[in-house]
Amino acid sequence: MACKKCTGKKVNIGVIGAGGIAYRRTIPGMVKARNCNLVAVMDVADNIANIAKEFKVPAYYKSEKELLADPAVQAVYIASPVNLHFAQIKLAAEAGKHILCEKPLTLKLTEAKKAVELCRKNKVYLQEGYMMKFHGAHQKIRELVAEGKLGKITYMRAQLSCWYPQMKGAWRQDPKTGGGGSLVDMATHLYDLLEYINGPVAKIAALTDTLVQSYKSEDSATTLLRFKNGAHATVDTFFCIPDEAPRTRLEIYGSQGAILTEGTIGQGDSGTMEGVFGLGDAVYDAKQSKAVSKKYKAVPYKKVNPYTAECEYFADCILKRKAPVLNGMANALRIATITEKAYASGRQNKILSV
Repeated sequence: MACKKCTGKKVNIGVIGAGGIAYRRTIPGMVKARNCNLVAVMDVADNIANIAKEFKVPAYYKSEKELLADPAVQAVYIASPVNLHFAQIKLAAEAGKHILCEKPLTLKLTEAKKAVELCRKNKVYLQEGYMMKFHGAHQKIRELVAEGKLGKITYMRAQLSCWYPQMKGAWRQDPKTGGGGSLVDMATHLYDLLEYINGPVAKIAALTDTLVQSYKSEDSATTLLRFKNGAHATVDTFFCIPDEAPRTRLEIYGSQGAILTEGTIGQGDSGTMEGVFGLGDAVYDAKQSKAVSKKYKAVPYKKVNPYTAECEYFADCILKRKAPVLNGMANALRIATITEKAYASGRQNKILSV
């Protein structure tokens, strides 16, 4: 899977779907990446010329076929509505372009499998856009868990909610264009992050509902997970909680301590993190005194723009001619599988094995 043209210190990248998350987050992160060179942008929106001008991009297009025909483009970042992903991945793979594609990779697991096979057949790399594992705090948590600082992991909780009212043309609000609502759009980020920290999920049970909003996709999702190592977790993601209300917490508990964060889950690079470690084998407290919060101390971490880090990792893989492991093909199929199991669990009212 070598890119014969990618022999320099930077990879020339074109963006398919330059509005939305690409405009707000990924492109600003990409242009700061040490090994990425943004050479083309594409969108059906009328303001694509303005986007190109704002980020000083030499070429802009109104169709993906035009962008993929540009000989300067060595790799693409796809950030279009989910229902367009499979066709665009197919076109990019057949054009010999390496692919960084926003999550979810495709509408269904069957499409994800076909997309992966197309990339393998055409010898191009494929990376999915689960960027939260690149956040400095989450990297630090994974390191501490791997070192055994928390003992045996017993319970985790991840929270991500927002206010997402009905809007004309919002593709996330119709399963036919977005694949679902708050579960596929936000809970999948957290499934991915918790597996990154603690290993594979073994069983899953999910509840999905439309409680407040009036669109077709679910606005509410709560998931219960059991991991292969026995740990439990809950993931709560809602499109119907005002932005100011949730603390956006990540909680990791073990037999020897815990780590708590606020504000690290999301699209930014900041947030607070505190932990308590080295508790040893505690004795039974018959009084059940819970005044232990003073034992928590701030845990420092390296501040990293997750979108910049994601793009740098993608470009590094291309330049070093090594297929992405983080968010690579196997991970994409894994998260697609968990997602389908979660929705099936909700429909069947059952706990399902993954």
